[in-house]
Amino acid sequence: MTDFFKDIPTITYEGPDSTNEFAFKHYNPAEQLNGKSMQDHLRFGVAYWHSFAWPGGDPFGGQTFDRPWFGDTMDLARMKADVAFEMFRILGQPYYCWHDADVRPEGATLAESRSRMEEITDYLGEKQAASGTKLLWGTANLFSNRRFMSGAATNPDPDVFAYSAATIKYCLDATLKLGGENYVLWGGREGYETLLNTDLARERQQAGRMLCMVVDYAKKIGFDGTILIEPKPQEPTKHQYDYDTATVYGFLKDFGLEGEVKMNLEQGHAILAGHSFEHELAMAASLGIFGSIDMNRNDYQSGWDTDQFPNNVPEVALAYYEVLKAGGFTTGGTNFDAKLRRQSLDPVDLILAHAGAFDVCARGFKAAAAMLADGALEDARTARYADWDTPANAAMLTSSLDAIAARVEAEGVDPQPKSGRQERLENIVNRFV
Repeated sequence: MTDFFKDIPTITYEGPDSTNEFAFKHYNPAEQLNGKSMQDHLRFGVAYWHSFAWPGGDPFGGQTFDRPWFGDTMDLARMKADVAFEMFRILGQPYYCWHDADVRPEGATLAESRSRMEEITDYLGEKQAASGTKLLWGTANLFSNRRFMSGAATNPDPDVFAYSAATIKYCLDATLKLGGENYVLWGGREGYETLLNTDLARERQQAGRMLCMVVDYAKKIGFDGTILIEPKPQEPTKHQYDYDTATVYGFLKDFGLEGEVKMNLEQGHAILAGHSFEHELAMAASLGIFGSIDMNRNDYQSGWDTDQFPNNVPEVALAYYEVLKAGGFTTGGTNFDAKLRRQSLDPVDLILAHAGAFDVCARGFKAAAAMLADGALEDARTARYADWDTPANAAMLTSSLDAIAARVEAEGVDPQPKSGRQERLENIVNRFV
């Protein structure tokens, strides 16, 4: 126990009529839906970096948060873990996620960083065993330190490539030891700022080789979780190699990894790529690489990844509709890659931001489940493509241009456009949200 969250009660479910700020209105973890509890459907996780490591800075100003565990000692790292697991207890969420740099201070050498990671891994393991909170995924921070200014796997300096590989190795070791259900590769600096000093072909091959080594090492150590890639468009570099789901899939196919790696998709990153969140989810599902999600939102008046807590139920409902259509989560879950606004200074802000986000997601998820059970949207989709199910039309997909042309002329085909009924379908969605 710590006193950072002193006098803040455990958040429990009281229902939609409750006016208690410290209660869930829509998220009832025990509620059963389609044979599973809401907790098992949503698989909520807390992001260690935004909640406990971020100091509250932005591009125009530095630290606004004053946390007693900020510092570079292992004692403070253990205090941070104590506070984190106290918050996990208050919220009752089943999972959390980390980068290595979030949970341990940087060492003077890689060996010292690894040793500190092993030490804090043992401590986190004790906290997990005592609390029941589990690790959704681990990852390596290969972007904050200045050594990664030109990338990690794609760096022109082979020593940085080697340092990155060694860091991933010990982070995979730690993830395995803590029972992590996934491992994420987040290429925050895997891109370029100018083509004038960039060899695209070389950097792409380096990135592919690194990913192959990660997959091979995960198998070697017996890690049976899922390897995930998180697309990161536009930010911070001009061009990122892992721009969106479709780009990553082409990369995976090129290196024979489409059966080995899945996607960790974030709402904010989807927007930066010029897509909706539901587009990225549907694309991943259609390609067989849907894995997990980071739930947040962007400020639509800003061109930056603002990582705000979700508060838009209709948006969330459309996202979970695609998650449900994909079969729901297996090893993946809903990680809140979201941070407080830099003016939200108090410990209670951190608790209530997450509690509100849990409610938004639960409300959206239940709306999505109701839409899917209703079937009106899927019936309309099926009807739109029904003519393709006739034998003659299906045969066109294995036919030839000249044979199809002959058929069109012989039958006198004169196709007329049919309504896509978009507004009617949007009206259906609005019945549920």
